[in-house]
Amino acid sequence: MDLEILVPFRVFARKDLVSRIVAETPNGFYGFLPNRLDCIAPLVPGILMYETRDDGETYIAVDQGVMVKTGPKVVISVRHALGGFELGQLQEAVEHDFLNLDERERTLRSSLAKLESSFIRRYAEFHHE
Repeated sequence: MDLEILVPFRVFARKDLVSRIVAETPNGFYGFLPNRLDCIAPLVPGILMYETRDDGETYIAVDQGVMVKTGPKVVISVRHALGGFELGQLQEAVEHDFLNLDERERTLRSSLAKLESSFIRRYAEFHHE
């Protein structure tokens, strides 16, 4: 398989001749082999593993995203990705960076929603005067 991992605004990794991929979805871990039927799978923050004959198993921490397999091509698009660390360090990065980022985004979205509703309420009051 030909694997391409995309993060916003750049290609994180591109590998040819990938023999298998293991990714985490909301329903658990799934393995993908070259002859698997085409599919789309949502990804959750976790560890992605792919294997090549030359490099062996490679582990990458990924944030949530999506994986699309069409024929021999697999494209994975995620918000963030980290590689080049030991497996234990990658798991810590997922727990610390990616899951905390989700909490910060929820807080930010909540704050923006309050700001928007306040703006709309004040606009409506101003418009009625």
